[in-house]
Amino acid sequence: MKSDRPKVLFPVLGKPLVARPVECAIALGCDPIVVVVGHGKDEVKEELTARFPEAPLRFVEQKEQLGTAHAVACARRALSGFKGRVLILYGDVPLLLPSSLKRLVERGKSTPVAFLSMRPEDPTGYGRVVRDDSGVVARIVEQKDATASELRLGECNGGIYDCDAAFLFRALRDIGTENAQGEYYLTDLVALAYERGTPAEAVEVSAEEVSGVNDRVELAWAERVLRRRKNLDLMRSGVTLVDPDTAWIEEEVRIEPDAVIEPNVRITAFSRIGRGTVVGFGSVIEDSRIGADVVIRPYCVIESSQVGDRASIGPFARLRPKSVLGEEVRIGNFVETKNTTMARGAKANHLTYLGDATIGENTNIGAGTITCNYDGVNKLRTEVGRDVFIGSDTQLVAPVRVGDGAYVGAGTTVVSDVPPGALALSRTPQLNKEGWVARRKAKVAKAATAARKGKKK
Repeated sequence: MKSDRPKVLFPVLGKPLVARPVECAIALGCDPIVVVVGHGKDEVKEELTARFPEAPLRFVEQKEQLGTAHAVACARRALSGFKGRVLILYGDVPLLLPSSLKRLVERGKSTPVAFLSMRPEDPTGYGRVVRDDSGVVARIVEQKDATASELRLGECNGGIYDCDAAFLFRALRDIGTENAQGEYYLTDLVALAYERGTPAEAVEVSAEEVSGVNDRVELAWAERVLRRRKNLDLMRSGVTLVDPDTAWIEEEVRIEPDAVIEPNVRITAFSRIGRGTVVGFGSVIEDSRIGADVVIRPYCVIESSQVGDRASIGPFARLRPKSVLGEEVRIGNFVETKNTTMARGAKANHLTYLGDATIGENTNIGAGTITCNYDGVNKLRTEVGRDVFIGSDTQLVAPVRVGDGAYVGAGTTVVSDVPPGALALSRTPQLNKEGWVARRKAKVAKAATAARKGKKK
């Protein structure tokens, strides 16, 4: 990956690569789950323990990378005394389907070792599955060790194994390094099973499922596959994706039927989108909860916020973290909120900043209003009651309260509390000077003429 970050921590559709096989293991009820770590071991451990605090995780270190069999052998001590089946997964194979792993586990009940196989269009680089004359799996040969005839075989090793624990750890002692790479190959388990009269079973899956990620090109490809799967699932569940090729929706996102997602939308983390909601072109929703029948117009950004049913947002609005909008709230173009609660029916339709504020029901916030919430040291709150009218170009200097039913005139700077039902004004009386423009023009012209005469002299 040409990066300081461990490969298995690179995100793919919102999750690090290594999280996906761990999730599969949890879903299958694996206990314990042993993670063999090497480069960046502390970072990997920290990520997984934080993401799966209740999982039966154990970590072991592979100090030298001596092959796949060596990696599994490193887990021997962590599985001391364990009796049962051992499922071997890879931290950089994110496309496995749980249904395929269930098939593998079921097939493994009748044999010491079962594995996933595939038939890729181009088998270059993969180990080939070699069968005997009766069609029984005899061994797996890596490409560098294969003969010309073996290289023509189409069935390839998928690399995922389900083994009897006793067989696995006995067989690992017999695996050597007599191969082109001088490594301990896990694939030798298959030949050992055949030699002992209990041949392995192969469960065929698509090549896509067992594809690994080795660079950023393959990472981007895997992400496209996962996006396609997610988008197809959403459409089949009753969600309209106007252009599924441009909808970027992460795996943990939940969207209810009859929602409409327009092109170039990105929805991430644990976001929830309610029934009948429309998310407009180019909008970004990060880890937020959006109610039912909400209209989010184009180019809005919503971060770690909540939006109530039948609200209207945008276009070009930004909801920063901890914004909580009630039912039927209206947020218009170029309005920004942060750590602000707006009660039912409140509205701010134009060019407004509401930070660290509480806005009551049915209150109207005029264009150009701002809450002055930072005094250079602390963030301070503004509280506006219900049925309040805030005129355009108002500054609310926190901490300040505006009571229920109050009016604040346009252009007012509110520095002290406004009682309920009161009118607040801070404007100076208007002064009109008749003929001022003509006198100014004459004065400017006279000065220009004098300047020209001075240059000639």
